[in-house]
Amino acid sequence: MNTQQIVLKVHPADNVLVALTNLLKDEKVVFEGVEYTMEETVKAKHKFATTDLAVGDSIIMYGVLVGKAQQPIKKGGLISTSNVRHAANDFTVGERHTQWIIPDTRAFAERTFKGYHRADGSVGTANYWVVIPMVFCENRNLDVLQQALVNDLGYGRNRSYQVQSQQLIELYKTGRSVEEILQTDLHADYEKHPSQRLFPNVDGIKFLTHDGGCGGTRQDAQALCGLLAGYITHPNVAGATVLSLGCQNAQVSMLEEEIKKRSPQFSKPLYILEQQKIGKESALLSEAIKQTFAGVILANQQERKPAPLSKICIGLECGGSDGFSGISANPAIGYTSDLLVAMGGSVILSEFPELCGVEQNLSDRCVDVPTAERFSHLMRTYNERAKAVGSGFDMNPSPGNIRDGLITDAIKSAGAAKKGGTSPVTAVLDYPEKVTKPGLNLLCTPGNDVESTTAEVASGANIVLFTTGLGTPTGNPIAPVVKIATNTPLFERMRDIIDINTGTIIEGKETIEQAGARILEYVIGVASGEIEVAAVHHVQDDFIPWKRGVSL
Repeated sequence: MNTQQIVLKVHPADNVLVALTNLLKDEKVVFEGVEYTMEETVKAKHKFATTDLAVGDSIIMYGVLVGKAQQPIKKGGLISTSNVRHAANDFTVGERHTQWIIPDTRAFAERTFKGYHRADGSVGTANYWVVIPMVFCENRNLDVLQQALVNDLGYGRNRSYQVQSQQLIELYKTGRSVEEILQTDLHADYEKHPSQRLFPNVDGIKFLTHDGGCGGTRQDAQALCGLLAGYITHPNVAGATVLSLGCQNAQVSMLEEEIKKRSPQFSKPLYILEQQKIGKESALLSEAIKQTFAGVILANQQERKPAPLSKICIGLECGGSDGFSGISANPAIGYTSDLLVAMGGSVILSEFPELCGVEQNLSDRCVDVPTAERFSHLMRTYNERAKAVGSGFDMNPSPGNIRDGLITDAIKSAGAAKKGGTSPVTAVLDYPEKVTKPGLNLLCTPGNDVESTTAEVASGANIVLFTTGLGTPTGNPIAPVVKIATNTPLFERMRDIIDINTGTIIEGKETIEQAGARILEYVIGVASGEIEVAAVHHVQDDFIPWKRGVSL
């Protein structure tokens, strides 16, 4: 891409062009020797037709079918929800196409990161103690524990806005008008600083409150226990305190079974307290405080030591996507993914509703037929369940996606799949299974970014790369979530929650490969505890288990 380019053709087979800047009605654009006159204004990130299209004609982008024309569209005409509907090709389990161009990794060949080595051979990029409820009935007790432990141990990192309310109260008392109050500049201070931690080798105590554990199906309870077991056995976790009421569907025995599946020789400190056995709430809380404090003492004995980059497992995620996601940030982390896979690391691509239309490519990349068949089964089953309740993958794009150029699920999916790079698919996992193989893993999750990020971490991601075109503060309690902007205006506007900018690709200042290598350098710094990402800085601890009902 050169700096003068104002439109982009993503794939040679495409019959649409992407506007890289706003194009006005009647404006003439020349691309590859062909002149196009804009039939109407085409905003940046949106697409226009490269030829006259009749009703029923295919819309091709990223080299795949992404929609069908519902009205005649002239050459230079805007592609929109009013004239295009979602469409995607069917897929089969066909031949294997697992050959790929392995990237040059010499620049990273001798690199290591400083991580926390666990007894099972995994390596954490952080060191947390977690407190987990087996059922939502225990959430209040977790709130009490959090109030009792977090601030006094030096982990109170929430920005205090109480000072702002105090400012406003003083203004009101002195007789200031509503207009004067609205024009007042307010400020907020952080309550604590990491240097005040009592336990310097422990990054924090995290409280994984949720609304599950009882009242749903037994399958939901089993899945929840699997998810929680994923966090307890996670390399970023030193140990856990578990609070159980006792009568809920998600029984402690079920959790222990799921822990054993993931870590047969599990040896981390694990304290389990059942309220109905202990009796008084005060006794439960006193014991939980004591045991958690003792656990943190043990966790503090761990120290960072060098580890190979192959011990990094990256979750690949997107949220608040836009029309630039599939041509800047997503392919950039796709190259990061390829670099890590080439060095023996693991990556996780999830959000199955956002793989609609690119199933054939991913199926063909599966290392063997059983793996491809499992991917096909999970995709078809998920879509059919969605249709059964009046939804479907075609309803996945959000209003924000559509506003910024992702007008069909297939367009969104074709761009989202770029996060997975080009390497072979080594495994297909159902929620909430654990990654056990290096390489590219496909994990069945919804497209909801928090549910999906929660699941990727449970499956073993010790860092998450999260691309966004519109801006989202999403984080995770135990894994650093690196936020990557698809465009420079977003990066400049929301720098408090964004870590990396790939708008440089759109501007012609950097190639996808250069951006991907730059992101891997950043990942190494994060994995070593040398860089604190914005989501950690702001204590953005999003945690939402997926109930296996329909969620897109």
